[in-house]
Amino acid sequence: MKRSELDICLSKGYFRMQQYIFTCQFVAFDNILYSVHWLRIVLGNVSYGKSQLRLLKQNDPFSVTIKPFRLTDEIEALYTLYRNAINFDAPGSVESCLFDGATYNVFDTYVVEVRDGALLIAAGIFDNGTHSIAGIMNFYHPAYRKYSLGKFLMLQKINHARHQQKIYYYPGYLVHNYPKFDYKLFPCEAATEVYDAHSGIWLPFLWETVNAQSAELMNQ
Repeated sequence: MKRSELDICLSKGYFRMQQYIFTCQFVAFDNILYSVHWLRIVLGNVSYGKSQLRLLKQNDPFSVTIKPFRLTDEIEALYTLYRNAINFDAPGSVESCLFDGATYNVFDTYVVEVRDGALLIAAGIFDNGTHSIAGIMNFYHPAYRKYSLGKFLMLQKINHARHQQKIYYYPGYLVHNYPKFDYKLFPCEAATEVYDAHSGIWLPFLWETVNAQSAELMNQ
């Protein structure tokens, strides 16, 4: 897939799943149906507040490297530690999430690696478009939970994308009345937009907008 093609797909509320592109408007947890709301962050409008700056400073002793993604035993081992420590459903492996047996990656995929000395403590995987990036996975060592490395990885992706003069960062979706996805608003809620699938327009993020969209979707 060309970078420009990924930009178009993301702008229409589509996202990567393994080696394909998909979209959805609903997701089910514990047999309850919830509405899905796709997000993007306008990078030129991002302004970090005290919480974001504090997190960056707190994690300054760690080293950060951004490079083309290559699936390694080290990355899979870190993901296994992470998956065994969480209390929600997640893919069985990085390979199954990104490739599911495919031998060729159609996306231009990069990884943010965070290390404490030589130890890999967090990894954030994203795909490159021409004018955007799509955040695919974030995972970290459970022993470093207090460092909020998932949010830290989002900030690192934003910093990298801005340095590369990208316009948008697509972190995926949040789920109405299901707060586990609300962390995607952490980088800068004021710079975040939500997709209106009915009109095909991205709107400034407001909870009132999400509530109205959800009501419309659930009443269809």
